Amino acid sequence: MKSQIVMSEFETYAKGLIEKYQIPGTAIGFAHNGTTVYEKGFGYRDVDRKLPVTMDTVFGIASVTKSFTCMAIMILQEQGKLSVHDPVVKYLPEFSTPTDATDKMTIHHFMTHSAGLPPLPSLFYAKKRSFDQDPSAKDYPGLSIPEDNNQGPIDTYEQLMEFIAGLDFELLGEPGTEFSYSNDCYALLGTIVQRLSGKTFEQFVKDYILDPCGMENTCFEIEELKDYDNITSLYAARIVDNGLEVYEAPVWWESPSMRGAGALKSTVNDMLKYAEIIRTKGKVGEKRILSEDSVEQMITPYIECSPGRYYGYGFMITPEFHGSTLVEHGGNLKAVASQLCIIPEKGITGMILTNLAGVPAVTIMAGALNNLEGRNVDATPYSTTKYELSLDELADFEGTYTSNEGMSLTIKVTEEGLDFSTQGTSFPIQCVGKDLFLAVVKDQKELIRFVRDDSGEIERVAYHMRQFPKR
Repeated sequence: MKSQIVMSEFETYAKGLIEKYQIPGTAIGFAHNGTTVYEKGFGYRDVDRKLPVTMDTVFGIASVTKSFTCMAIMILQEQGKLSVHDPVVKYLPEFSTPTDATDKMTIHHFMTHSAGLPPLPSLFYAKKRSFDQDPSAKDYPGLSIPEDNNQGPIDTYEQLMEFIAGLDFELLGEPGTEFSYSNDCYALLGTIVQRLSGKTFEQFVKDYILDPCGMENTCFEIEELKDYDNITSLYAARIVDNGLEVYEAPVWWESPSMRGAGALKSTVNDMLKYAEIIRTKGKVGEKRILSEDSVEQMITPYIECSPGRYYGYGFMITPEFHGSTLVEHGGNLKAVASQLCIIPEKGITGMILTNLAGVPAVTIMAGALNNLEGRNVDATPYSTTKYELSLDELADFEGTYTSNEGMSLTIKVTEEGLDFSTQGTSFPIQCVGKDLFLAVVKDQKELIRFVRDDSGEIERVAYHMRQFPKR
């Protein structure tokens, strides 16, 4: 065991959250200027066999994969094969939407979730083969099986583009004007990498990022690890009479047509190597992976995704994070809640991985960063001034808002104020600004922003990094 700093306040805080949400296993580690300064495994990678979590335990990383996809695009740009400002249709001529703005959508818009695409149902069909094999899919938080289940699996990039072309939807706005998280855009970035490199997307990432970084236990398909046995079991949770039951659910969800959106598996140690690329502006050890200019482009705050927080290329950036810049990305998927963070000015890198979805990994990570930097574990980087609204003003926000990805939320006025319900739970939300509310969902703070049309009527909500309409 390397000598490391003591973070006892954080460990007490983390254990409380881990017990509350019954997280079987959690791995967290931090490095300072490339040297590991803290590592801790809580719980088990295999509960039945009492096998502990270590910094080399392989977990899914889910959407943290998105920064790898952007890095692959930046490498192709450095090779002179594309510009991020090229229109997507230059490389994907069969990509189309039911709007006249398709030709204006650039690679940059895809990388920043600003193409204007609303949440689409594609991801469900991209994972359909896994869902059909996995009884635990019904217990995944927020997943609702589409009623029209005649659509077959989307296995290829070409099938994905054909599916999108056949949908009927309106853009959220002109490309570049509205942020809404889009797994579809990231899947298609993987398509561009594949077509321009002449390799599969997965092989390109391995050849240009994973192998040069020495990420030996990182892969897209778990079978690639062969005899390596330090791999987490997968867990799901269901509601039972006396609360929550966490159980083993061994099927990994795969989506070959959307690997660029969230398919990598990795370890804390491997991800700390990867984080060096951002901390050092392009290098891991003596190997240069990206140019300094490419790294700067990746962590430039291009578009606001929630108040005070911006999206770059595969990273979220908070320019005012307790006096520094926080570069981060999280992920949630079956048996995954993850987060990577980098504070470049301070040389800090960190990674947390868990083996259960829908748990507050981001809150645990925030507690660790707070302890590491000498703050109270529950400190937050933003102030939330409360605003009082009349019942008539609150009534504006009432309604049901539904995403084509399957999420639905309902807003109701009660005597106490606004009540917000989603995924079978409800809780009050507090107004903290014009059309802006604060929710605390599973111990994670989220801002909810309502969007009005030209006549001043509420037309959609921005929640959980997505915009979806009032029905």
